[in-house]
Amino acid sequence: MNKHVFKLFDSYPALILFPAVLIVFLTGCAGVTGKAVSQISKEINKEPEAYFCPREDCSKIFESQIKSANFSVYCAFYDLDLKNIITALSRKSKDIDVRLVMDSSNYEEQIKGDGIRMDDNEQLMHNKFCIIDSSVVITGSFNPTDNDNNYNNNNVVVIHSNTLAGNYEDEFNELWNNNFGKGSKASNPIIYINNVKIENFFCPEDDCASHIIDLIKNAESSVYFMSFSFTNEEIADAIIKKIGLDVMGILDSSQSSGKYSQFKRLREFGINVKKDTNKYKMHHKVFIIDNETVVTGSFNPTLSGDAKNDENLLIIHDKKIADAFLKEFDSLWA
Repeated sequence: MNKHVFKLFDSYPALILFPAVLIVFLTGCAGVTGKAVSQISKEINKEPEAYFCPREDCSKIFESQIKSANFSVYCAFYDLDLKNIITALSRKSKDIDVRLVMDSSNYEEQIKGDGIRMDDNEQLMHNKFCIIDSSVVITGSFNPTDNDNNYNNNNVVVIHSNTLAGNYEDEFNELWNNNFGKGSKASNPIIYINNVKIENFFCPEDDCASHIIDLIKNAESSVYFMSFSFTNEEIADAIIKKIGLDVMGILDSSQSSGKYSQFKRLREFGINVKKDTNKYKMHHKVFIIDNETVVTGSFNPTLSGDAKNDENLLIIHDKKIADAFLKEFDSLWA
């Protein structure tokens, strides 16, 4: 247990629950059957950003966004122990609506108040995201912990989009209302920001694995992947069928020898896959398709990640973001 976190938080008031600001996004219209028909949202906004720890300080990305909030910060964290994030949340809670959902397995009273709720079910609340002022989403593989910030390999993406923030707020509200392991699909699964296509899904409401499989099936030149845990046979099958393309993968060494890991099977079928060399963790959950599309979020390609845990998934069709992730892949491969 991290003692200094308790001491730090004791010096600030517990999180205060302020009245929520309700924002309704009208994204569809009723047809003859009365069923909502989703429309594709198009926005002009800041370009998506990508960061990689530990070579970059991912905690500072979250901290600066939290500090910049004007009226709301909603976060869903699987784990949390970084004192700068706890301090930023605590101080902001004095003035604006700050809420946090955590997985109960990692809650040690490091942060307290009416603005805290926990998943107390068998499945994991495995998300790692924050929504700032209903307009910015921060997510990726990064838990705001000392290990993930300073030792494990992780990624953080920052996306400025009212529509995407609306998707994440809907998901957050489900978690806040104790709807764990169930709920609705994203209202706007496809969003264009400055002509960059972004797809957004939540597991287990959506079949996250199927979206990754479709991307792999349609790959024309290359499939690269970095995965902390990889046990999903269907995703592995899709990769195996792409022999002949440039296919390479890095798996966390501590997870690769597990009973259900696909590492050995992929290698036996001739896939160029290797274990990472970080003595800590290679914690990414990333696929890079044809050097121009990136899959990231909290979703590990596992059966639990797809059908049981609360997870989020982003598919970003952007060459600049893909280039940033390719540099991370190359550095870990080397």
